[in-house]
Amino acid sequence: MKDYTELSKFLALVLRHKPETIGISLDKHGWANTIDVLNGMKISMQDLEYVVENNNKKRYAFNEDKTKIRAVQGHSHSLNINLNLREKIPPTILYHGTKEYFLKSILKQGLKRMKRDHVHLSDNLETARDVANRRKGKSVILQIDTREMVKNRQKFYLSENNVWLTEHVSPRYLTIIER
Repeated sequence: MKDYTELSKFLALVLRHKPETIGISLDKHGWANTIDVLNGMKISMQDLEYVVENNNKKRYAFNEDKTKIRAVQGHSHSLNINLNLREKIPPTILYHGTKEYFLKSILKQGLKRMKRDHVHLSDNLETARDVANRRKGKSVILQIDTREMVKNRQKFYLSENNVWLTEHVSPRYLTIIER
């Protein structure tokens, strides 16, 4: 039986960060030719469809005829991908799961996109906890006052898989709610 978790992680690497790993390129909207992905990863269409359909975070999408595939968010900033995201008003509160190790820096500099296009936020505590718990160390959950951010003209976007995205969250909008 195939290890679909590892296959999904490798697909994330290829479609979000390093398409050159399998010798492909992404277009300006993040799309890759499905046949190129299949050949480069040495997998079947059935395997790829399984990963796309069963990924718990719904990270990937096919175009209508499945000739192209892309990650729906989380790209490295260096890839310069334009997902044509539309600005959207978020709920008044969003959450971010992280580790205590990063807390001092976050409380000083805020949440930064680092090497990605956006900071990733969730609209529910369970998702924030899940994100935080996947990494080693003590988990911390931050609450983000998006109402104030919107008042100050900060832009938000909602990805196809319901991840809230923004470019930066200043420390003044952060509250530690779980440690």
